Amino acid sequence: MPDQFTKRAAPGAALYEAAGLRWLAAVSSGADVVEVIEASERQIVLPRLVAARADPEAAADFGRRLAVTHDAGAAAFGAPPESWEGDGWIGTEPMTLEPTTSWGAFYAEQRCWAYAERAYARGGLDRDGLAVIEKVRTRVGQGTYDDDAPPARIHGDLWSGNVFVTAAGFVLIDPAAHGGHRITDLAMLDLFGAPYLEVILSAYESASRWLPPRWRDLIGLHQLHPLLVHAAIFGGGYGPQAVALARTLV
Repeated sequence: MPDQFTKRAAPGAALYEAAGLRWLAAVSSGADVVEVIEASERQIVLPRLVAARADPEAAADFGRRLAVTHDAGAAAFGAPPESWEGDGWIGTEPMTLEPTTSWGAFYAEQRCWAYAERAYARGGLDRDGLAVIEKVRTRVGQGTYDDDAPPARIHGDLWSGNVFVTAAGFVLIDPAAHGGHRITDLAMLDLFGAPYLEVILSAYESASRWLPPRWRDLIGLHQLHPLLVHAAIFGGGYGPQAVALARTLV
């Protein structure tokens, strides 16, 4: 089996992924990150990782290390990785990276509303559903959920498939890295499941001083964006799922 593989992407997406991986990997004692061997306009070359069975000790170590990565910070909410200029991608979708001082304003416009409009245009949301999302957009944009935590250095697309378990521990792959809120990564792990999720979350909580009180009650809010991304890409049940979640927030 080759010891490396090449992943092809839309123009510029591979370079953005490489910048994100290097930005996350630059954190001393942070989460382990796959090495970038080479990247060009349309492809990225990475080492081939060998899968192993997860265990609670590795999960707890990952939770603690993820908190360290987040605490390395970012210049602003929505800020791109260092050395990257312009917008990025989440999966196959373009993603705005416009530095913003308020998390609520950033999340409402660049993450929720942008993909709600896209989902609506493609049939993944109906008009009534879009109206519900707009109510959340207003509430979040007004700063209702803002707190004192500084921008975190987040992975940005941390569903379970982007946490690769090896014999050496959990390794981050395929980020949509930017400055965001800590709960965003934790909410993605929760949304699509992760091995030993509760162990990860508890270890993270013990290592972080920036999680707001009752932060678990905010997980749904942070899951709205990825559900809207999925509604825009895949349609199906993701739009109604996003709307049902949004109704709990207004």
